[in-house]
Amino acid sequence: MPSLTVNGHPLAFHLDPQTPLLWALREAANLTGTKYGCGSGDCRACLVLVDGQAVPSCQMSLAQAEGRSVTTIEGLSHDRSHPVQQAMMAEGAVQCGFCTPGLVLAGAALLAANANPTDADIKAAITGLCRCGVYPRLLRAIHRAARVMRGEEKIAAIPAPGVAQNVPALRGATPGR
Repeated sequence: MPSLTVNGHPLAFHLDPQTPLLWALREAANLTGTKYGCGSGDCRACLVLVDGQAVPSCQMSLAQAEGRSVTTIEGLSHDRSHPVQQAMMAEGAVQCGFCTPGLVLAGAALLAANANPTDADIKAAITGLCRCGVYPRLLRAIHRAARVMRGEEKIAAIPAPGVAQNVPALRGATPGR
């Protein structure tokens, strides 16, 4: 029975040790922010942090993750307050959202290792595929998050989804339904 720490919590998985970490996270731990994209690790939609390193979870088995610490997008911050998440929103680098968890985690891993990355550093570290083409905004967002993490800039708090602020009510809409 493979055991690992997921988002700071020790978990034992009652699954075949050869089960891809992706499916253990999504199906057994109900952490669905980790997405299935290509199954070969190329698209990076399934990216998680394993001991702080960005790893495509579709390419790692539970046996390989045994005893390690895994962080998913749900564990990066419970309220979307991580500087990379805030900068992605502020720079409009979130479109459909499918690739976003992998891009955010790749950015967080990069900034944990390199507080002042160049464009080339960002492009080398964040190789996820985005069908919406947010790449120019992604570069700006990572640079902005780096400035925030270095204490050079602040980002105004961006409310979590579902928190309406100055949004007119829709005709026929009922709050809470």
